[in-house]
Amino acid sequence: MPLRFVLQPSVMRTCLIATFVAGLAVNSFAQARGGGQPVQPIQPVKPGLFVVAGAGANSLVRVTKDGVILVDGKLAGEQNYNALVAQIKTVTDKPVKFMFVTHHHADHTGNNDRFLAAGVQVIGHENLKKNLATYQPNAPIAPPSITYDKKYAVKLGGVTVEARHFGRSHTSGDSIIYFKDLKVVALSDAVTTGAQGPLIDYAGGGSALEWQQVFTAVLKLDFDAAIPGNGPVLTKADVQAFATKFNTVVDRARELVRKGVPKDQLLMQLKTDDIGWAPRIPSIDGLYSELSTNR
Repeated sequence: MPLRFVLQPSVMRTCLIATFVAGLAVNSFAQARGGGQPVQPIQPVKPGLFVVAGAGANSLVRVTKDGVILVDGKLAGEQNYNALVAQIKTVTDKPVKFMFVTHHHADHTGNNDRFLAAGVQVIGHENLKKNLATYQPNAPIAPPSITYDKKYAVKLGGVTVEARHFGRSHTSGDSIIYFKDLKVVALSDAVTTGAQGPLIDYAGGGSALEWQQVFTAVLKLDFDAAIPGNGPVLTKADVQAFATKFNTVVDRARELVRKGVPKDQLLMQLKTDDIGWAPRIPSIDGLYSELSTNR
């Protein structure tokens, strides 16, 4: 019979945390999530709203009588771009007029240049544009043509789609896209699915503490369906459960810092086995500094 190795919970937690922390580079964030499969067939979410998975982050397609409002444009590449456009054409013959990009990582912004060349207005938070100036993916990424601070609305063909910036979370330039008439939110990587926990990109301006505030604001919105950066459609209860887990982990870490646990012991002493995941933190310095300053 095959050998099985069983780790004690404390050892398993240590191994998991070490895995989350070791070897995480900003350039690999986008490549590791959603980039291992090609563009998938377009799927309906609600009338007039569709999702296209694969080749990077989930892309949202809002069809109106005057054109398409798109959210996120996949990893860079002519093949990915063409495949996404082909999927959109299976549900409408109208062109893409606007594209929201939800943060600067390449699985969301990789084809900005191609959409801009096609005459699409690309919209992102002003911090997204700033982050692109220092971000180093495989190839330079074109900045958005429109930036905003707190809120930006696109009105097209009788449909209104809003971008909201509730604060820093995964990065400093995260946008929540709100389809108010359909009661749907696109949450990008503010919510992750599967065994991996949330990733706080401190190099990209992320924040554990502001992320908690973002959840508070998101959950005040009227929605019954949520689209994560990768993975299936979620319910509002799913988002609430994720926020509860996240808040629990952050509050525990904050308490350890308050008690004087040294930086090199913080993740080892952070209890997460009852949660099922821990934040992926490429910069323990960033987390410890933030929690120390705000304890």
